[in-house]
Amino acid sequence: MWLSDFTLVLPDRVIRHGSLRIERGKIAEVADRPVAGGVPGNGLTIFAGFIDMHGDMIEQELEPRARVDFPMEVALNALDARLAASGVTTAYASVSFSRGVRDGERRSFDHTSRVIRELSEVRTIARVDHRIHARFDITFDNAVQVLSDLLDESRVDLVSLMDHTPGQGQYRNLEIHIKNKAAQSGVSETEARQMVSDAIAIRSRPQEMLLNNMQAVAQKCRDYGVPLASHDDDTPAKANLMADLGAVIAEFPVTMEAAEVAVKRGMMTAMGAPNAMRGQSYSGNLSAREAHAAGVLSILAADYHPAAILPAIRALAGNDPDGLAGAARLATSHPAKALGLIDRGEIAVGKSADLVIADTSDRVVLTLRKGEIIHSNGILTLTPQAQAVPA
Repeated sequence: MWLSDFTLVLPDRVIRHGSLRIERGKIAEVADRPVAGGVPGNGLTIFAGFIDMHGDMIEQELEPRARVDFPMEVALNALDARLAASGVTTAYASVSFSRGVRDGERRSFDHTSRVIRELSEVRTIARVDHRIHARFDITFDNAVQVLSDLLDESRVDLVSLMDHTPGQGQYRNLEIHIKNKAAQSGVSETEARQMVSDAIAIRSRPQEMLLNNMQAVAQKCRDYGVPLASHDDDTPAKANLMADLGAVIAEFPVTMEAAEVAVKRGMMTAMGAPNAMRGQSYSGNLSAREAHAAGVLSILAADYHPAAILPAIRALAGNDPDGLAGAARLATSHPAKALGLIDRGEIAVGKSADLVIADTSDRVVLTLRKGEIIHSNGILTLTPQAQAVPA
C-alpha cells in the first residue's frame, strides 16, 4: 500500500511531497515524490510512531478517584485508546513502589506487584505495544527482592530509581511542594506542611543504606539486560552517581547542572512533553525548552499527558538545529535507541510501519502499528485501491 504526497518526517530531514509503501507491517519503500494510485496525503504529515518511555496514566486509570479501583481490562482499554489517539505506538507504563504507602493502596508493594502482573497478562490484546517501567523508590527497603522476582518472571522492561522524599529531587523546593500538596489534597498550607514533615520522617534512611539499595538494583538490571534510568537528578553529584551505576537515561533532571553532567557522562536526558508544550515545569524545576535550547534534551516523555507529545514537538521545532526532524527525534528515534528498540522509531526501509498521520492543526488523524490502524478520526481512509505501484 502506498501513502502518496504526504509530508514525511524522516530522522534527518523532512520530505514535503513524499510517499512511502507499507508491506507486511513494515516500511518497504520511501520516495521523494508522489506516486500514482496511492492514498493521497492532501497536506497531511507522517511521523514515526511516538515511543513513550514514561507515562503515569495507568495508575490514574486504575484508580480514577481515591480508593476507587477499576479492573485492569477496563483501565488498559481506556489508556490504550487514549495513547493511540495521541500517536503513541509504544508505551512504557510507569508504575511505582514507594515507602510509606499502606498495603493495598496505589504504589504499595502488593498493589503495584499485582498491577505489573495483570498488565503483563492483558497487554498482548492491546493496540499499542505496552511495556512496563518499574519505578523503585530507593527508600523502599524490599526493592531488591521485589525487582528480582519480577525480573525472574520477565515482567519488567525498564527500571528507574527515584527518591521522592521532600527536600530534594523533584521536591527540592519545599515551599512550592507544600503549596502544591495543599492544592492537590484540598487542605490548608499548615496541614500540608505537617504532611510533608511526616513524609520526610517516614522516608528518611541512612545514606549507606540508600546507596546499597541503588547498587543492588543496578546490578540486577545488568544481570537481566534491562535498561536503568535515574529520576529527578538535582545535582551534578547525583547525575555522576547514576552514571557510575550504569544508568542510560536521566529522566526529568531538575537542574541544568545535573542535565549537563548526565549528557557529558553519556546518558540521554528525558523530560516531560507537558513541560515542553507549556514552556515550564509545574513544580518550578528545569524547563524542557531551556534544556532543549542548551542542547541537553534527548527524549520527550508523556509523563502525565500523552496528547502533549505532538504539540511539544511543534513547540521545539522552531529552535531545533534540525527543525521538525530534530524535534521529532525526541519522541521517536532517540527513545528507541535508549531502550534498545532497533525495529522502530524511524521512517526508514525495513522498520516497523508504526506511523502517526497528523493534520495542519496537529490533530492525530490516523495511527498505525505494524501497518494496521489502531486509531482513526475518520478523515483519512486507507482503501484497497491504494495498492498500486509507483508511476
